[in-house]
Amino acid sequence: MQRRKFIVSAAAAVPAITLFPSDLSGMARRMVPGKLEKRSLGRTGEMLSVIGFGGIVVMNATPSEASDAVKMAIDAGINYFDVAPSYGDAEVKLGPALEPYRKSVFLACKTTMRTKVEARKELEQSLQNMRTDHFDLYQHHAVTSLEDVDTILGPGGSMETFLEAKQEGKIRFIGFSAHSEEAAMALMERFDFDTILFPFNYAIWHAGNFGPRVMAKAKEKKMGILALKAMAKGPWPEGADRSGYPKCWYEPLTSPEEITMGLRFTLSHPITAAIPPGDENLFRQALAVSDKLKPLEQSEVESIKEKGLKGIPLFKV
Repeated sequence: MQRRKFIVSAAAAVPAITLFPSDLSGMARRMVPGKLEKRSLGRTGEMLSVIGFGGIVVMNATPSEASDAVKMAIDAGINYFDVAPSYGDAEVKLGPALEPYRKSVFLACKTTMRTKVEARKELEQSLQNMRTDHFDLYQHHAVTSLEDVDTILGPGGSMETFLEAKQEGKIRFIGFSAHSEEAAMALMERFDFDTILFPFNYAIWHAGNFGPRVMAKAKEKKMGILALKAMAKGPWPEGADRSGYPKCWYEPLTSPEEITMGLRFTLSHPITAAIPPGDENLFRQALAVSDKLKPLEQSEVESIKEKGLKGIPLFKV
């Protein structure tokens, strides 16, 4: 069966799951015993593992450690890898480790450069670092203000590089990541992006009212929705010992029960995949509970809402 035909038929076979304002009935979902579930990515025709591999996991790793981490991910069924130049030496570590699997994975990269010239330079360097001739997804990274949006989409902005690179075959799909509802909404209004990478988290959603509006818009536009911060607890408390999680700028969920709850909340929305924190131990724990990531039962929705409302959100409207 051809991929696109499979997606249509699989989506029709998925029962409606009425949770939150949205449900999963419009998504194709593929279950393989012993492997991570895969879900359709918006209108792209791609199927991605519900857990992604964030490049920060291999930042500062040895080549051997990076190779082991990538193999662990591949063995678990992960086919979605995401990296960025701003993640220290992650590109130069991930590139060689991922090279043996490149043809079978979906590789995403990002740039914080906002002008055409700067974005082109960074794109070419990232391709070289990652030992590939193209990225499956290239994203405007960490868009935070309307000024960013105007620069990106204006004359001489980084979008000009994105569109040229797509014509050249160096990128397949165009997306963005953001930690600002204002910026995310403006970008979606002004361009038909393929994907969005955004914080979707139980405390941010309920206590911060941050995310529902963005998700509704992305779903309306049939975009692929990817999640950050599913395993975030909240801001680090003042004086907290952060030494155990040097790659986390926020306090993460750490127990298996909390991690399962956080991931299940996020993946009970029409989200294709969630990227765990860049800490390797937390990434391993996310994989360890991957067989428990079924959508929430209706009876569980209210209890997680109550827990979320008691939290301190990383972001709020």
